[in-house]
Amino acid sequence: MSTETAEYWRQRWLDGKTGWDRGTVSPALRHWLESGFMPPGRILVPGCGNGYEVDALAAAGFRVTALDIVPEPLEALRDRLAHRGLQAEVVQDDVFTYQPATPFDAVYEQTCLCAFRPEARPAYAAQLARWLRPGGTLFALFAQTPWRNGPPFHSSPEQMRELFGADQWLWPDQADLTVPHEAGFHELGYRLARR
Repeated sequence: MSTETAEYWRQRWLDGKTGWDRGTVSPALRHWLESGFMPPGRILVPGCGNGYEVDALAAAGFRVTALDIVPEPLEALRDRLAHRGLQAEVVQDDVFTYQPATPFDAVYEQTCLCAFRPEARPAYAAQLARWLRPGGTLFALFAQTPWRNGPPFHSSPEQMRELFGADQWLWPDQADLTVPHEAGFHELGYRLARR
């Protein structure tokens, strides 16, 4: 089954096959927030899943939109936000078709890109460019996996520089940080600016 279908992702979530889910906020998000690299604004979290980062961003004063194709984790996220008195727009939609009314200041991309097979990535990268305003920032975690098959799928810096070409994106000289993952891979955290 293709990894780009709602049925596939819902079944993985129901079966608990979400090994990339840390169960808490990513150290990368904490780093970017604490370093001052993420000034509050409008931010999208695509493929948010359980949405731990959505909670953290809302608590830090961001106007957050959480996007996922699976309804169950979104319901849990809505309940958690309400319990904590936090606000976020929680949207059930497909990342390949979702279009906001206006572009975002930032996108936090953690586990969505690495979930897709390489042939689906150009369409997703085009969406990321559409979602961001010129000058906006893509906070991206690129999975470095030892496996041939995913998800998560390996996302080497070389592949990512080709996917997010210099015609649309300004790249830093190096990653901000490397984040180990208990599932047996690590992520490289980059901040890309939308031209």
